[in-house]
Amino acid sequence: MQESILRKSAIFFALGSVLLVIIFAILWFHDSKKVHTLVLATGEEEGQYYAFSQALSKVINNHDNRIKIKVIKSKGSQENLKLLQQKKAQLALIQNDTIVDGSTKAVAFLFPEVFHLMVRQDSQIDNVSDLEGKRIALMPKGSGSYNLFWALQEHYQLDVDKIKTIPMPIIEAHQALEKGQVDGLFQVISLENSAVIQLLNNPQIKLIPIDQGAALKLELPALEVMVIPKGSYHGGTPKPSQDLPGVGVRAVLVANKNINREVIFEITRILYEARNELVQEFTQASMIEPWDDQHHLGFTFHPGALDYYHQGNPSFLVEYAEAIGLCLSVSMLILSGIWQLRSWLTGKQKNRADLYNLQLLKIIDQIQKTEDLDKLNEMRSQLLAMLNEVIIDLDKDLISPESFQSFTFPWQVALSATYQRENFLLRLNESQTI
Repeated sequence: MQESILRKSAIFFALGSVLLVIIFAILWFHDSKKVHTLVLATGEEEGQYYAFSQALSKVINNHDNRIKIKVIKSKGSQENLKLLQQKKAQLALIQNDTIVDGSTKAVAFLFPEVFHLMVRQDSQIDNVSDLEGKRIALMPKGSGSYNLFWALQEHYQLDVDKIKTIPMPIIEAHQALEKGQVDGLFQVISLENSAVIQLLNNPQIKLIPIDQGAALKLELPALEVMVIPKGSYHGGTPKPSQDLPGVGVRAVLVANKNINREVIFEITRILYEARNELVQEFTQASMIEPWDDQHHLGFTFHPGALDYYHQGNPSFLVEYAEAIGLCLSVSMLILSGIWQLRSWLTGKQKNRADLYNLQLLKIIDQIQKTEDLDKLNEMRSQLLAMLNEVIIDLDKDLISPESFQSFTFPWQVALSATYQRENFLLRLNESQTI
């Protein structure tokens, strides 16, 4: 009767395992064919973020038709973060000085964006300190450019009441400067932007240096000290006429932390490995730098992006060889325990070795689950104490030599499992520290 129950249980277990394999195979196949549509929040349609995102969407679609990127316009970084948090967007472009919460993860640091202070020749503005008493066009409220102007104003200790700031869309701001409706325009934008080139071709408009970049970086560590090279906006009659000191930020592609890991991996892969195609669509993509995990203050990366960046690291099998070995050992011990249990149920004589083996099974299960090194040492001591007790039982003929031999193998596996688990936890702690 007992043997029949065990046989039925084994058949049920086998059928259940096959069923699970089939279910996982179906789920994997379904996921591999699924089309992922992601909304990417950018900026104004006339801006760099929108143009880059359109280019990225096109290149991604050329390389992987399972990923569709829907580009939407916005007022800038702050609104983009809100769209991510409200799950109205899954991807966004923001400046690297933007404060993010734990639900927002970086995918890639992109092109640099430089502070551009452009003024009219007749405005009598030669440096940032001359802005008081002037009319300055700013980008729309909520944009990164708008927020950074006030950081500039605070650093240069400009009187807010003496500056007439006028937030407006990009095209309107450029037109206002050309027509003399404002004295200056502040915008954070990548170098060699076509709209800025057109604006600076007007002889009545010039660039003003921002020469305290290093000091600004002390107040805003996310800033980068930069230079606007001579002739960036016109080579024949160089504009600017000499290298201008400046400061800037860097655009960042971010994602909600819950976005599919494999999808983010593929987006990151295409971003870097199809760079030439991306540059053809958006020239400033050539300034995307290789990934460096040392200079991303305030950001943590999406696991999918890290999977791509860490491709050169040891493979999963190598990295978790100890854990895999532990699982195999546990599996062997479980099979051994089932066999021992069957012998105990069908045998004529119950001996103490069976009880010890059952205790070993419980200890192994605890070893597999524990995350505490101190508890692991306690379990190792428990195993040694058990071995001492079994030896005493053998000396007293309470168990047979055959039973002792049947005990020693799983006991050795259990002891080995403690060392394997210990190595795994130590490696895990080191990787988390890094």
